[in-house]
Formats: sequence, structure tokens, C-alpha cells
Amino acid sequence: MASDRKVLTFEDVSQHNKTKDCWLIISGKVYDVTPFMDDHPGGDEVLLSSTGKDATNDFEDVGHSDTAREMMEKYYIGEIDSSSVPATRTYVAPQQPAYNQDKTPEFIIKILQFLVPILILGLALVVRHYTKKD
Repeated sequence: MASDRKVLTFEDVSQHNKTKDCWLIISGKVYDVTPFMDDHPGGDEVLLSSTGKDATNDFEDVGHSDTAREMMEKYYIGEIDSSSVPATRTYVAPQQPAYNQDKTPEFIIKILQFLVPILILGLALVVRHYTKKD
């Protein structure tokens, strides 16, 4: 592994993002996982979704076994040039309009629950008034 230590740029690695040509960056190392695509227990979609970025968090979050970590050695192709990896972006939530509870469906239902019985009562009183025999 140490003899074929090759330094690759992020741009080079991010171009390998297809099922037949898939490279991943994990813990500063680059792995060509193309031969493993069909055998990966999570499917090739999982590996493809981790291309074009530092996949260390994706890899660690799953909790891979020691056997999986040992298997990685045969897919190792080099190191990533850390200066070429873009800084991680922080998530910025999209702007949302202020919440107006008077425009929600729940508010309309509450109004109807109040108005419908009053309308029924009013209708009953009108019917009684006009059908009442003196």
C-alpha cells in the first residue's frame, strides 16, 4: 500500500462517479470501489451517492465492521490532496414566510365547527316560526 502512494486531486477523483468507474474519498485516502459495486450489501446507489465529496462521514455513520475496513485495502489507489478538497458548506435553511395561523386548514375547520351549528339552529328557528300555527 505504501509503495503505490499516489496523490490525487479532488477534481480528478470527483470525475469517477459512475457505476463502471467509482472512486471514493474516505479518511483522506482514495479508493477505486468499481469492482465492489455489485457486491456492496447496501447496493451501488449507496456508493454512488458518496462520490464527488469526502465520504468519511457516510462511511463512519454506517458503522462498518472490521472485515469491511480490511477489505478497503485492496481498493486503495492513493491519497487525496487535502488542499484541493473544497471546504464543507454549512447548511443554510431556505427563507420561509411567517406562519399565519389564520390561513391554516385547522383554523377553517374551527370556524366551521362554530358556524355550522349556529346556522342549523337559526334555520330550525326560522322553519319553526313559519310553520307554527297560531
